Amino acid sequence: MTKHTDLTMWVLSGVLVVAAGPASAEPLTAHDREEVNRIGSAQGRSAGEINPLLDQVSKAGERGLPTESLLNKVKEGLAKGVEPQRIDPVLRQMTSRLEAAHEVLEEAKARGMTEGNRQRALETMAEALARGATKDEVRELSRLSQDGRHKATQEELAAGAKGLAVMKEGRIPSKEGTALVGEGIRQGYRASELLDLGREVKRRGSDFEEGRASLQQLREQVSRGERSDKLFREDRSGSGDGDRGERGDRGDRGSRGDRSDSGRDRPDRQDRSGGSDRQDRIDRPDKVERADRPDKPERVERSERPDRSGHGRD
Repeated sequence: MTKHTDLTMWVLSGVLVVAAGPASAEPLTAHDREEVNRIGSAQGRSAGEINPLLDQVSKAGERGLPTESLLNKVKEGLAKGVEPQRIDPVLRQMTSRLEAAHEVLEEAKARGMTEGNRQRALETMAEALARGATKDEVRELSRLSQDGRHKATQEELAAGAKGLAVMKEGRIPSKEGTALVGEGIRQGYRASELLDLGREVKRRGSDFEEGRASLQQLREQVSRGERSDKLFREDRSGSGDGDRGERGDRGDRGSRGDRSDSGRDRPDRQDRSGGSDRQDRIDRPDKVERADRPDKPERVERSERPDRSGHGRD
């Protein structure tokens, strides 16, 4: 990949990535500023070019938004040689999504939803909005979550929104996907279960689209309290494929054809399996085994035995 292509992809990648540790939500420290200026200086950037970016991050922190992902984006851009004026719109876009995430989460809180891990909820919700969930869909999920006995948290709402966004990437209609995720939230699905549900539905998107599986039946299973790790162990589409717990992955890939095995859904398949399908193919030394196998000479010996002539073997 050329440096120009690398920088272009960076500029276009304004999607928040949830940090491994807890995200900070406060103005930048002097140490933060020194570190960023040091990275910029190594690329020939002056403090005057960098400080407006740092001021953006600091103001976001003053408004209660998590700053770690924003600061990391500035560091990453400068380290890659991206000009500060090109980092600026990416940073503004990320900040805008965090503000939208803050807005819908505050609305949910006003309806009685507890916070849970607020910073993680903000980051996850911002990513959900970046991947295609809308504020209206989030509001509907929040409304649906109020109907059940389970008292959902903002973190679960954010995970549900991200799960819905993932489903939509698999061409699941918004209305059906929202109803399914909302049912999961009502039944007390944890954040991780809601994300798994989104990935599994996306992976089987063509089955639902072409009628081999039913979202309505799946929602009924969820409403009866079945957990996300049990939903796809059996084929409930009536196609007669039987148990899909161990064979589902192969059968699902086979039914999708060339279109559905595209890069559109491959990342989420790898999220679930850890990329084991591909690794298995790499790890199996089939060609070496075939080359070393002494089968052919043995078959020649057996084929020369005069057993049928009645003379027996020497």
